[in-house]
Amino acid sequence: MVQPPNHQDPVRIPEARVTPHRRWSLQLVWLIPLVAALIGGWLAVKAVLERGPTINITFSTAEGLEPQKTRVKYRNLDIGRVTAVAFSEDRTKVVATLELSKQAEPFLVADTRFWVVRPRVSGTQVSGLGTLLSGAYIGMDAGTSTETKREFTGLDVPPIVTVDLPGRHFQLRADDLGSLDVGSPIYFRRIQVGSIVAYELDPNGAGVKLRAFVNAPYDHHVKADTRFWQASGFDVALDASGIRLNTESVTSMLMGGVAFQTPAESVKAPPAPANANFALYPDRGMAMRLPDTAEETYHVIFAESVRGLSVGAPVDFRGVVIGEVSAIDVDFDPKQGDVRIPVEIRLYPDRLRGKAKNAVADPGILIEKLVDRGLRAQLRNGSLLTGQLFVALDFFPDEPKAKVLRRAGRAEIPAVAGSLQELQATLLGLARKIDKLPIEAVVADLRKSLQALESALGATERTAKRIDGDLTPQAMRTLADLSRTLTTTEHAVEALSAENAPMQRDLRETLREISRAAEALRGLADYLERNPGAILRGRGEEPPK
Repeated sequence: MVQPPNHQDPVRIPEARVTPHRRWSLQLVWLIPLVAALIGGWLAVKAVLERGPTINITFSTAEGLEPQKTRVKYRNLDIGRVTAVAFSEDRTKVVATLELSKQAEPFLVADTRFWVVRPRVSGTQVSGLGTLLSGAYIGMDAGTSTETKREFTGLDVPPIVTVDLPGRHFQLRADDLGSLDVGSPIYFRRIQVGSIVAYELDPNGAGVKLRAFVNAPYDHHVKADTRFWQASGFDVALDASGIRLNTESVTSMLMGGVAFQTPAESVKAPPAPANANFALYPDRGMAMRLPDTAEETYHVIFAESVRGLSVGAPVDFRGVVIGEVSAIDVDFDPKQGDVRIPVEIRLYPDRLRGKAKNAVADPGILIEKLVDRGLRAQLRNGSLLTGQLFVALDFFPDEPKAKVLRRAGRAEIPAVAGSLQELQATLLGLARKIDKLPIEAVVADLRKSLQALESALGATERTAKRIDGDLTPQAMRTLADLSRTLTTTEHAVEALSAENAPMQRDLRETLREISRAAEALRGLADYLERNPGAILRGRGEEPPK
């Protein structure tokens, strides 16, 4: 249905009033994300600023390394962790990535060392036992270099000496390593004062270089003239006082070691500088021996066999070692068709001259003078058990005159037959003399003599048996008679020795009579002494008065 139109006036509607707002008005609700963003940014900047360095360490194996678990420690303080472990580019080693704390950044210099701490037992050292429960970790030894570094090569074994340990390093050189190893002790007067920290072979392979560390304050006892020697095992010396056994310690006897000593004349010298070079001798005797300033090489040609003579055998002068055998060669002379065996000896003439003020300055002239006086070389037996020979220099005044022969650029000392060869010659001469004897005639005469002796012994035995059969009964009867006679004599002696025996009384009476006769003779002698004429006149005629 359609509504009719309303012709009344429409209601007046008020007009709306529009109030404009500011376009960027800050609402309170927006403060919360803004503050959160500021805090997040500050934390991010702080994390970046406080984040420590990241380094890479190359190890030969990843044993004990676990990402996000293996820790890095310095002086037993946690300074980082391992974040990743991967192969190196050549796939021969492993590279561990480490995130360290900010405080560890000053330690990352060129000579800083890293190694994996795990249980180890080597030689005299046992380390890392605490990791049996806590697990392996990476240890660090901070260096002193000023050059920063981010790529390192880890050590396979922990270092024996840390950088901060007081003391000094020294370089030793030996012909061979012997029984020494990293960690072998160093002794001074039987006190352990250091260790062997490293060793390597010479580039030319002629020897071994060892790096030794001596702790402070003992390092001040190392002088420029200090002698080092291997103290491994034990030394046995046999002299007039008996057998002497010398060793630095039980540890060095089992594991090896090094000892050093300074000669008395150099004790007050200043200490040797760090990294000074020293020779490492095989034993104390060689180390403390006076150094030889002069050296002369000679050759000796022996007529006899040199079997038992070896390179290094001593050259002896009346019990004093003045050199050594340096070479044994074979020399063929095509002109004479002869083969000779020249023995090269190295002499130290200073051991002959000693400290004499008027000694000959030229060592060669000294040897020539001694040879002119009768000095000769001779092979002698040094040991009856081993048959080892040595070269002895001694005076032989009965030998013909000779001089040092110089030919082909070498000097030769004349030689005489060795003592063993002389003994062999004597035995050979004796054998020849025995061979010339009429052995068959001597044996025949000896056989006849033995037969005659055997006959004589048989006759003697028969005579003894006959005498034993004939004389034994008579001897028994004689012994019985002798026993009875002795018994009778014993009774007679007892009768004579009794106090009331008749013979005792008669003997006493006889003694009294002899005493009275002696008194009468004494009175007669006195009277005749007073009246000598009484011998002619008699006692009755008194001399006239």
